[in-house]
Parts: sequence; structure tokens; C-alpha cells
Amino acid sequence: MANKSSIDPELYRRLKAEAQSPYRTLRRFFYLAFAGSGFIGGVVFLARLAAGRELETTIPNLALQIGVVALMVTLYRWEGQREQQESVKKAD
Repeated sequence: MANKSSIDPELYRRLKAEAQSPYRTLRRFFYLAFAGSGFIGGVVFLARLAAGRELETTIPNLALQIGVVALMVTLYRWEGQREQQESVKKAD
């Protein structure tokens, strides 16, 4: 096993951060992907709403898509705040 001094400091820092919060990058990717999917779905249902088609199903589906986007944006921002808090703790 290599000791700490034989590893590039930047690589060591990134590996340590990944060990403390595994899959953060993957989670953030999925947050963005699902937010994008919800946005596209929202545009589709908004167009259906503007056309006046099947309003009894279109309105709940549009609300669901808006909820998905809001949830993913919230989770993405929360993840970023946690990352900032961890970096502040490391600096202390």
C-alpha cells in the first residue's frame, strides 16, 4: 500500500472526498437527467394544455412534471450545499 506522501495531493484529496460521499457525481448526474426529462414532459403537457386536449388527464400530468423538476432542482442544490459544508469543515 502506498503511503500518503507518494500519491499526488490533488488525487488524494479527490479520492478522500469520494470515499466520504460515494456516488455524489452519479447522483448529481441523475438529478440533472431527471430534471431534463421532467422539463421535456412539462413542455409536452403544456402544449397539450394550450391545445385544449384531454384536460382531465393533462393538468395532473403537467403538475407531476413540474413537481419532478422542482424535486430534482431541490435535491441538486441540497447536494451542492452539503458539498460546500464538507469542504468548509475540511478547511478548518
